Amino acid sequence: MADSTLWWLAAGALVAAELVTGTFYLLMLAVGLMAAALAAHAGASTTWQWVAAALVGGGSTLLWRAFKRSRPSAAPARANHDVNMDIGETVHVAAFNDDGSCSVHYRGARWDASLAAGEVATGGVYRITEVVGSRLILKKN
Repeated sequence: MADSTLWWLAAGALVAAELVTGTFYLLMLAVGLMAAALAAHAGASTTWQWVAAALVGGGSTLLWRAFKRSRPSAAPARANHDVNMDIGETVHVAAFNDDGSCSVHYRGARWDASLAAGEVATGGVYRITEVVGSRLILKKN
């Protein structure tokens, strides 16, 4: 069996493993194995095939890791607008209870709400910053 065939089979095995585990890094390593297969097709020695696999696979893995670290982490689901459409919407609060809770009219229904930490309980327009269970967490707009 040709060297390139072995590299292609190994790359396919890594792609299959990535589909099972969901680890994107395995795809980066599979790209390295594909580079080794292409080097084998080009007639490179076995040593240079390994070098191609290591440089491309390792390099792409390091680049992906650096890219992931450079991006800010996503907010938790209860405070992420991409997960919960209520985050960022506004409500009007007429008055608060002594404990900082209140009841607001939002999306055609009454909701329990409370203030975010450090907020002062005064009436007015508030922005929803989190949804904890069925309780809205509010900050002054």
